[in-house]
Amino acid sequence: MLGKIIKFWKLHKISLLLSLGSILFYLSFAYDLNREDFPKLLGLFIALFFLHYKLIQFQKWNFKFLLISGILFRLVFLLAEPNLSQDFYRFIWDGELIKNGINPYLNVPNDLIAQSNLAILNAKELYDGMGSLSARHFSNYPPLNQIIFTIATFLGGGSVLGSVIVMRLTIILADLGILYFGRKLLQKLNKSNHMSFWYFLNPLVIIELTGNLHFEGVMLFFFVWSIYLIADKKWMAAAPIYAMSIMVKLVPIVFLPLFVKYFGFKKSIFFYIAVGVSCVLLLLPFYSPSFIDNYSETVGLWFSNFEFNAGIYNLVKHIGIEFFDAKAWILVKDYGKWMAIIVIIATVLIAFLRKNQNLGTLITSMLMVLTLYYFLSSTVHPWYVIFLLVLGIFTEYRYAILWSFLVVLSYWAYSNSDYDENFWLLTIEYITVISFLIYEIATKEGKKLDFFKK
Repeated sequence: MLGKIIKFWKLHKISLLLSLGSILFYLSFAYDLNREDFPKLLGLFIALFFLHYKLIQFQKWNFKFLLISGILFRLVFLLAEPNLSQDFYRFIWDGELIKNGINPYLNVPNDLIAQSNLAILNAKELYDGMGSLSARHFSNYPPLNQIIFTIATFLGGGSVLGSVIVMRLTIILADLGILYFGRKLLQKLNKSNHMSFWYFLNPLVIIELTGNLHFEGVMLFFFVWSIYLIADKKWMAAAPIYAMSIMVKLVPIVFLPLFVKYFGFKKSIFFYIAVGVSCVLLLLPFYSPSFIDNYSETVGLWFSNFEFNAGIYNLVKHIGIEFFDAKAWILVKDYGKWMAIIVIIATVLIAFLRKNQNLGTLITSMLMVLTLYYFLSSTVHPWYVIFLLVLGIFTEYRYAILWSFLVVLSYWAYSNSDYDENFWLLTIEYITVISFLIYEIATKEGKKLDFFKK
């Protein structure tokens, strides 16, 4: 036994040290980082990104080694409360409401907290923790997300940390599912299995999903599973799974027009009906006459009220204010409407002008649509980029990997209480990503650089 350990150490010494170093950095990130300390945050992220690249470089054909490493990195966060996001307080709040028979889509926390008979656990802690912005709006998390929140509060035993642990384990299981179906889908596309580890070991994925409890990973699990089923000619089985992806996060809705050419007109209609019916069934337990108004109002805020880590929007805003004396609050509302129109038109054009009968082309079309949306959007939180990262590993494009690194520059806003952004850092982020994308397009449909071939 000792001989085997010594032999394993000799064969994998460098990789073991890389994994150990990553664990130590993740420990510091999880338990010894204040999000206002941007230099430390940036340093840890850069170190972790470099280490994950070297791990894949040295062990890309050693599935077990990278799998165990990725699991261990995630388990580091198990007992930590998220330190870059306060959204988890609202997750638990919504779960507690449902557990007590209260519809989170019909009740605003500001109104509920004023009730003397409010019977949810840790109400004051959750209310204070979610922040004033969340507290004055109806919940914007889709039904399947709400079900997960409710399960977490049941299994969490009335403890905030207990609920956090349950949600974290759910996200870890989703990541394992993405790895499983992602590798199978890569095989269908005749691509290298190890590409899945650009997702599974990516520090942005581990920090923002497992660490900060964003449910993009759960959405992506259902999304990748459904695309695999479609690749396996099981499109009717894929429809409810695709609907579950939408009911965790709404983003996959934007891709639905792209299936027209892949399925053909008749089959795509049946697919859309199956997805729609599945969505309605998941919505029914939460439905009431005012549900649609409340939910659409809250979701609409993301298009017309919020600004964070924007690209083209910041350029338009600067020009509008400097040269046309535009009012910022009016500009963001009008911009959001025009952006939605542009994305819809672009999606329809891509759906009918590209050869989406081929699965690889279809996924590349999805990548194009989502990239356009994020480039134009007024709000691009770091964890949004993870969807591009997943789509990218099934194509020849690698700019999403670069963006998953550079998006750390947007964390500068966390270093001050007013969340003021550093537009020089955002300019570096977007110019670098867009330049790399242009380079990839110019080199025959995203020909890989040697950097990612190693």
